Amino acid sequence: MRPLILRYGLSLDGYGSPPAGVPEDFFLEYDEDEEFVAHMAEVLGSAGVHAMGSQAYRDMAGHWPFQDGPEAEAMNRIPKVVFSRRPIDTPWATTTVCSGDLVTEVEALKAQDGGPILAHGGVRFAQSLVRADLVDEYHLLVNPVAHGDGGPLFTEFTRLRLVDVKSFPKGNLALTYTRP
Repeated sequence: MRPLILRYGLSLDGYGSPPAGVPEDFFLEYDEDEEFVAHMAEVLGSAGVHAMGSQAYRDMAGHWPFQDGPEAEAMNRIPKVVFSRRPIDTPWATTTVCSGDLVTEVEALKAQDGGPILAHGGVRFAQSLVRADLVDEYHLLVNPVAHGDGGPLFTEFTRLRLVDVKSFPKGNLALTYTRP
């Protein structure tokens, strides 16, 4: 059974989505941090499939096909699964749309052969995966900014076990957790 890994960005104060007026992409000096870019390329390239909510899919499909480099190569080469209750255009090759029950669809993906399922998405999609206890590993990317408000990733008590920490020159952290 392959694991579902949630790759998710957080502010230093733990918010997964910023309040109004704060840009969604709040990673500071991302492109100027070669170590962080290399880490992201490694994480993205390790996936057997990229799973995401419909909004994240639209955002990424409008960005990655027009980029170069190891991150873009991983995002464009690896198959995608998008979870959407409504019809959605799928401009990326090798995209599958799942419109059924999230738990049933994810369990079916986990049962398939292949590399890990790397989940990306907005706060609602991520919260749905967490609430349904579908996440096997959390790759949390913490940026050195505080929002003071926004959408949290966790909405109830959740115990995790830290398995890896990486820090990067521009202040980003990559924290890897599993369930105990």
